Formats: sequence, structure tokens, C-alpha cells
Amino acid sequence: MKAQETFLADVNLKTEPTDKIDFNESNISVVFNKKIRTKNQFTNTSEYSNLNVNYEFSEFENLNRFNQFQNKTDYILKASDKTKLKFSLTPMFSFQDNLDWSDFTLLGSFEISQQVNSRTNITIGGARSAIFGAAKFIPIATINYTISDKSMVSVGFPDSKISYSNNIRNTFSLTNSFNGSFYHLDQKSALDYAASKMSLSQMTSAFEYERNVDSNWFLDFKAGYDFNKKYNLTDSENHTVYNFNTGNGYIFGIGIKYKQ
Repeated sequence: MKAQETFLADVNLKTEPTDKIDFNESNISVVFNKKIRTKNQFTNTSEYSNLNVNYEFSEFENLNRFNQFQNKTDYILKASDKTKLKFSLTPMFSFQDNLDWSDFTLLGSFEISQQVNSRTNITIGGARSAIFGAAKFIPIATINYTISDKSMVSVGFPDSKISYSNNIRNTFSLTNSFNGSFYHLDQKSALDYAASKMSLSQMTSAFEYERNVDSNWFLDFKAGYDFNKKYNLTDSENHTVYNFNTGNGYIFGIGIKYKQ
């Protein structure tokens, strides 16, 4: 189905309570796909997300709202019948309330995908990513195996997935992913730490269900758990100056998609 899509709009809501802090996130994204000369593909994804943080204590009430806007451009080049190259570039603004050029970060990636046989595909590459709560270079490695026309397995880093469709309307998935973000701060915290960023990272394992309501509309439900969750204040060199010690937490999410 994804090969046929030219436009996708996606709205999601997610909540995660932990021992001391509750995280509530909403995001909206718009995706546009365009095939070029039948072999190559251009994809542009614009996304805005808003993160609200609720504390059990009052010292950090000024650190309760964060915003992020990013525009990801992917270009897939078919080098041969079995080999594809993927280039990605993602300019991103992550900020508290006041947006300026100091909140700008440039991310990106390069991947090589090789079709080993009719069922197996291998992808390797590298990226400058924020999944560990700071802009860092990471490796990418994934093995994709198609079990049948109803199920597939993808194992690798940073994302792994097992999916199964019992019919054309339902897709069930088990996912595991490393994910994170960071936000530039407008001001220091109430306790006057020398912090310039908020850093958030975790490993998420989840069960996801997507329901095809009709030919264009889809509903998404997600429930899972965040492991090794880190919520820190960092300085300009990405050194931790304050650790909130949030503990891990369960996540719940719901979303709606429009595909065309």
C-alpha cells in the first residue's frame, strides 16, 4: 500500500505517567511522496510536536512546555535491481517558547539497502540523530525478512518490528525502538543550573494496532513501556547538570491517519 501513497496526514496523542513526572505529547505530520523517472523516489515529511511535562514538585514549573518542528527530505535512488541508496536531510527547530536560529539543528542519514533474495533485505548506514537526547552520529543496521504476504520481521538498530495482518483492514505489530529528543531552553531553571538544553531519551517496546476504517482513513492504537528513560538538563557540551531520575513508565497512544 505504501508504494501507492502520494499523500499522508497523521495526528497522534501520547501520554506517559512515571513515578514523579507525567509526559503528554501531541504531534501532527504531513507526508508527500513523488516518484521520479519510475525508479527513484522523493519523500518530504513536515512534522510539528508539542510536549507538556507535569511535575509533582514546583521547582521546575517553568520547564513544562516544549516545541519541535522538523522537515525531513528523503531521496531513494535505485542503483540496480537489488540495490537502493537512501539520502535523508532533516533541518529541525527544538525550543521552549521563543524560537530563534540558536534552536536550529541539522540531522541526516545515509543508507544502503540490498535485496539478498525474494524474502530478505539488508540495510546498513549511518545517521546524525537525536535518539539519545543529543545530536550524535549512530550506526544503522537492519535485516528485513518477509515471512508471508501477511507477516514480516525487521530486526536491527535503532528499530525492530514484527507485524501481522489477518486481513486487509487490520495490522498488528510488536515494535522496539530507541528514541529521544532535545530542546533548547529559553531560560535557566528555578534552581539556577547552568543548563542550556532539556534532553529526553528511552528505549520503547510497544504493541500497536492499525485499523483501516475505509480506503483512506486509519486508526492507530499503541500501548507499551519505556525502558532506561532519561530526562536531564544538559549544558552546551551535552554534559548532564541535573538528572530528574523519572523512572520508567507505561505509554499509551492513539492516532488517526489519512492516506491517499
